[in-house]
Amino acid sequence: MFKKILIANRGEIAVRIISTAKEMGIKTVAVYSDFDRYSLFTKLADEAFHLGESPSSKSYLLADKIIDIAKKTGAEAIHPGYGFLSERGFFAKMCEDNGIKFIGPGYKAIDILGSKTDAKGLALKNNVPVVPGTDKPLQDMNKIKSIAADIGYPVLIKASAGGGGKGMRVVNEEADIESSLRMAQSEAKSSFGDDSVFIEKYIVNPRHIEFQILADEHGNVIHLGERECSMQRRHQKIIEETPSVIMDENLRNEMGECAKRIVKAAGYSNAGTVEFIVDENKKFYFLEVNTRLQVEHPITEIRTGLDLVREQLKIASGEKLSRSQEDIKFSGHTIECRICAEDSDDNFMPSTGKITYLKKFLGSGMREDTGIEQDDEISIYYDPMVSKLISFGADREIAIDKMKRALKEYKIVGIKTNIGFLLSLLECGEFIDGNYHTQFIEKVFQKRDNKIKSSDSDLNAAVCLASVLLKEKKSSMNGKIKFQLNGKAGSWVKQRQESYR
Repeated sequence: MFKKILIANRGEIAVRIISTAKEMGIKTVAVYSDFDRYSLFTKLADEAFHLGESPSSKSYLLADKIIDIAKKTGAEAIHPGYGFLSERGFFAKMCEDNGIKFIGPGYKAIDILGSKTDAKGLALKNNVPVVPGTDKPLQDMNKIKSIAADIGYPVLIKASAGGGGKGMRVVNEEADIESSLRMAQSEAKSSFGDDSVFIEKYIVNPRHIEFQILADEHGNVIHLGERECSMQRRHQKIIEETPSVIMDENLRNEMGECAKRIVKAAGYSNAGTVEFIVDENKKFYFLEVNTRLQVEHPITEIRTGLDLVREQLKIASGEKLSRSQEDIKFSGHTIECRICAEDSDDNFMPSTGKITYLKKFLGSGMREDTGIEQDDEISIYYDPMVSKLISFGADREIAIDKMKRALKEYKIVGIKTNIGFLLSLLECGEFIDGNYHTQFIEKVFQKRDNKIKSSDSDLNAAVCLASVLLKEKKSSMNGKIKFQLNGKAGSWVKQRQESYR
């Protein structure tokens, strides 16, 4: 086992890795930007070294400097966390070339699975269902139009090197395909430095289901069940849960075996996630492989009793998997909510500033993963996630109740957060019934929520107007004002108007 590791990341995930390393007696080295000099993870690590300026391009993406610090401190391995350099094959190779273990898959597996087109081709070769479309990047417009016509609209243009919803465009008819292609390529080029795209059938109202896998360096692969990640906004996950309400044992086994097949074919080792989309008939299709630890990994840890960071460290040190597929047992239901510094009442604009007050009561069946303390500052430079709250219960209803209670008791002052939005989602009928999909928030929830807000605004206006009438009830205006408000507000005013006469 390693004696010392460097963590090439920051915030919540750095804290998470440090906690397990400490339990295993492994020394930790943190690297930090100007902004993170006094962050929680730098205080918890055994050593901490300055990387550079606050922007990630001048700090956490400086692969050469990170390697140099690892060598100078005697770190035997580097854990990349998620984001930044975690899915960059060149960084894994740099580690290898410098005699440092990369705590993740090898660079060849990262490169194969990091390309959506190569990954799709690998899935096809290994009998893993894929969405109809191309398995190679496309540039020729006539070819793109021909393929779109063959598979049928709507289609999805997607960046080959993409992620997080960038470089993606849904096209409903041929007239829009040229402009959509240009926008997708432009966004892909600016985000990933690669404007290659491919095209596939667009699945309407899909579920997003992912499988956690573990693979050692001796050819052994297991899956740890599914995570339901369909509660998304603009392709960004907001709430995750396991098990999925649509899953039965046969479907779980079938999807899990597909996940294992594709990573084994790629020569994969360490932790990873195989993502699928599932249509309304429970037909599933391979989406992509995330060659790293996922943000939502805690819900799998709670339901299986495994520490995934511990498993990563053991695998990277050369150990075989300690459990077979038959050894994996699942218990209860668990949910994760991402608390983010954003104003959900103002189009989810980022909210920056100092956290002047922070108080929470987690209680039984709750876990929090965070890298934030009171008096810390939320910056423009990094992801706005403040905390991950994870609830666990014997069943889904209990897990939801625990999460709602914890969110209501989570008090944070100085910045705006999405806590109210999360509570609204947890309390909506579709979530309670498990009847939601990846476009639910945009297509259903926000449209309905906007109508409610509009109605409430009318009602507030009506209340103010009624107050004026009460004061003026003896004037000549009394009984002669007509109202043009409809629905709840109009009804409320009409009742009050009758009382003024």
